Amino acid sequence: MYDTLIGNVRILDGTGGAETRASVALADGRIAAIGALPGAQARHLIDGTDLALAPGFIDVHTHDDTNVIRTPGMLPKLSQGVTTVVVGNCGISASPVSLRAEPPDPMNLLGGREDFNYPTFADYTRAIEAARPAVNVAALVGHTALRSNHMDRLDRAATQAEVLAMREQLREALAHGAIGLSTGLAYASAFEADTAEVKLLAEALDEFGALYTTHLRSEFAAILEAMQEAFDIALHARVPVVVSHLKCAGAGNWGRTKEVLFKLENAGRLQHVGCDCYPYSASSSTLDLKQVTDEFDIDITWSVPHPEQARRKLAAIAADWGVTLLEAARRLQPAGAVYHNMHEDDVRRVLSHPLTMVGSDGLPNDPMPHPRLWGAFPRVLGHYSRDVGLFPLIQAVHKMTGLSAARFGLADRGLVREGYHADLVLFNPDTVIDRATFAAPVQTAAGIEAVWVNGVLSYHQGQPTGDRAGRWLPRNGDLHASFAAASSRSPASIQSQ
Repeated sequence: MYDTLIGNVRILDGTGGAETRASVALADGRIAAIGALPGAQARHLIDGTDLALAPGFIDVHTHDDTNVIRTPGMLPKLSQGVTTVVVGNCGISASPVSLRAEPPDPMNLLGGREDFNYPTFADYTRAIEAARPAVNVAALVGHTALRSNHMDRLDRAATQAEVLAMREQLREALAHGAIGLSTGLAYASAFEADTAEVKLLAEALDEFGALYTTHLRSEFAAILEAMQEAFDIALHARVPVVVSHLKCAGAGNWGRTKEVLFKLENAGRLQHVGCDCYPYSASSSTLDLKQVTDEFDIDITWSVPHPEQARRKLAAIAADWGVTLLEAARRLQPAGAVYHNMHEDDVRRVLSHPLTMVGSDGLPNDPMPHPRLWGAFPRVLGHYSRDVGLFPLIQAVHKMTGLSAARFGLADRGLVREGYHADLVLFNPDTVIDRATFAAPVQTAAGIEAVWVNGVLSYHQGQPTGDRAGRWLPRNGDLHASFAAASSRSPASIQSQ
């Protein structure tokens, strides 16, 4: 007697290989059988005839660090088929952190001082286990978080003694299962960290078979130099590297993704590289004075001193106040913003590239979040794969499942395979689509019929079931090997698109 039987369903198994049609049986939290399964009995029967079954989506780029504990229902992710989130991106993480004041920008994206209660990484993992979130959680350690623990101010490079103290704290986290180290070198809290600082810190990664992820020092004109810095750091540390939310930002940078991807491919001939991106031509973060320009629209999502200006364009605010854009931005800080700073052709070129995974980069604590928080994964399936025809559905699923699980060392996940954990999403390929918009961003997707996390039905027919079966996922094995095996094509065979 199986727990669940999903009958006669179209299976997209996460490998990127050809789809099949079969029945899938679940038992004891795992995929127990795949095949015709005549006469199979189960407590719960689901007819999959007009539907598709895929591994649960893995959001490799999130800022859900505190939300998996404070709001463990995780509806923004569960409702779009996400069963695992990777937290600790862009150099900011909830642990290990010991704050002496309010969190520095952009750590404030994760919450206020009261939300940082995890001085050690082990404290954080215990809190996740106690909260029982609805999705699985794997975690990176943020460089800026470490800096805030050991430095009196962040507008300078760290001393060697400070870096060594950070490295010991990183080693402790890696020993407790952290996936690797992330940096956010574009932000003021880390911009003054020189390459030598990051190299010295990253030396701890190789010992544990961990990886390095980075929000590049620049996504604008200096992007090639910033990419080279990331590759140099990873080569020095002898670890794989993932470039976070790869993009060419700024009007003067539009169209340069051809040379950016060419550089990524060339680096891949010498080392293990990859990237993630989100399927939108606008970014979102705190309001950054360096990104203030009249070349594209900037939407203000929140402001501490001027909350009444939320949901308005920066240009309109500046006009009302009779000041420049830069002066208006200064008056609004601290604040959040959406930057319409990318070209759609560049988004499509990066998203379709074989080295690219999908990550939402959603900001769950933003009162006016970018729609990627609720819609990134259905948008890849419905808009870019089905409607635009950017890539086949099997490739879309691979980018969100098998590729991600292999690169991040998530054992027995990311594939529809017997013996694997039953993290699964059942969706309608004809109707799946994101419904979240910039004007109304808090909306669940259409076409997500059911979601299982570790074999437990957690979302069904547009509603959470209330069952939360997510787990803390420690790093599994040496990521050098799994990362190398993740891509079915070698960089040398990839043609720039």
